[in-house]
Order: sequence, then structure tokens, then C-alpha cells
Amino acid sequence: MVTYLLKKSYQHKTLKEVKFKDLWGDKGVFTTMRILGKPAKIIFFKKHINNLIKSLKVYKLNKVNLEKNIFKLIKLNIDKNKSYNHLLRVAVNKNIISVSLRDRKTPKLKFNLKLINYKRIDPELKNLKYKLIIKHLSKMDNTTSDIALCFGKKILESGTSNIFFIKNNKIYSPSRQVYIGVTYNFFKKKLGKIYNKEILVNTLSNYDEILLIGSGKAVTSVETIKEIKWSRKSLKYYKILFNFYKNEILNTPIYR
Repeated sequence: MVTYLLKKSYQHKTLKEVKFKDLWGDKGVFTTMRILGKPAKIIFFKKHINNLIKSLKVYKLNKVNLEKNIFKLIKLNIDKNKSYNHLLRVAVNKNIISVSLRDRKTPKLKFNLKLINYKRIDPELKNLKYKLIIKHLSKMDNTTSDIALCFGKKILESGTSNIFFIKNNKIYSPSRQVYIGVTYNFFKKKLGKIYNKEILVNTLSNYDEILLIGSGKAVTSVETIKEIKWSRKSLKYYKILFNFYKNEILNTPIYR
């Protein structure tokens, strides 16, 4: 069960608060950011907002002063006296800006990935067409499981994250029909090279590690994919990437 600290919606034009709407299924976009500590840090904050605005422009939903208003609403809803370990979600459609904060649960090392046959609508964008994904995720303990979206016998992304596949000390990841997230791009700069290729389900036995990479999952090592009897052979790259991510948190400035 998801525990919300805050759920608020506002009109675009006036920023007047209205009844909360999560906006799932609407024409619009969202971003999810990790917020933690006291005073709070928001990990990759500006990059998340930049991606949000880019997607809004694609859908022709960007409005005058929208970015400025999003900053204003986030600032309004962050409590300087609270210690955070939450996920901050900003969702936008043509009329509403919604802001929510929910608990972030730390993924465990005993983690299973469940394969489902599905490809997101406009997968290169972080749009709000997530109802089927949410339906699956709502039945899971997100500290121990996630879904992997598969289409045409290829693995694309998880319900929450990008996916890295490690074989012979090389990192592979799909680059088409997926949303390339902020955390993915952070690791791409750190690692220097990520090999983009189609990841076929029937080749997964060749990979030593499978990692979920995203705001909520941070760096999560998949232990099993039970349907195909896959199990991890190593935690080597999980440890490397986790240390990169941990150092980035330490170097992230306080949100002001």
C-alpha cells in the first residue's frame, strides 16, 4: 500500500488549489524525483524538470510561465523542517498541475522481475498512460518485485525504471521504444559506454547481472526472473553503480 505524505492539484492559470487528481490516463506527462534528508535534497532536480518541459512541448502542453509555476508549487510544498525519504511526483495535463509525495521503500537484494507482454504508448516520453502498469504494480511489494515490459520477445524497460544487463564486464541496455531516464544518463556519463542493443528474452541466460536504474529504484539488483528460471551470478556492477549513486547523493546541494 502506497503511503502519501501530500497530494495536491492546482489550476494552471491561477495556481488555485483544486481537488486532487493523480491524472493517470490523461494526455500529459509526469516526472518522479527522489527527495531525502533534512534539509531536503532533490536528486537530479533540474534535469528532471528539463525533461518534463521537453515532453510537455512535444505534446503541445507547455504554457507561459509553466516551468516557473512548477518551481513555485514545489517550493510551496517542501517543508524545511521535515526529514524526507520520499518520491516527489509532478504531473501536468492541459489544465492541472499535480504534486504528490509518497514514501520511498528501499528495494531489497532478494528481488524478482516479472515479465509481462506490454509496450507503453509513446514509450520515448514519460507520459501519463500508465494505468495498466499501475494495475500490475499495485498487486506487488515494490521492495521485492517489479514488472519487465516485453514486446516482440524483447525486454524494453521495467514498470518503474530503465534496465541494465551485464555480460563479460560490459553493460547493455535497450535504447529504442523506451524512455531514457535521468538516472540512466547519469550512469552513462560515469561509465563512459553503455552498449545499446535489443535484449531478447531467450538470451537472458547469457547475462550475469540485471539492474534496475531509476529515481525510485535507484540501483536495484534483480535476483530472479522466476518464469524463465534466471538468477543473478554476480553483484559486481551493482556495487560499482551503487557507489556512484551514493556519492552523487552526498554531492547534491540542499534544495532551496
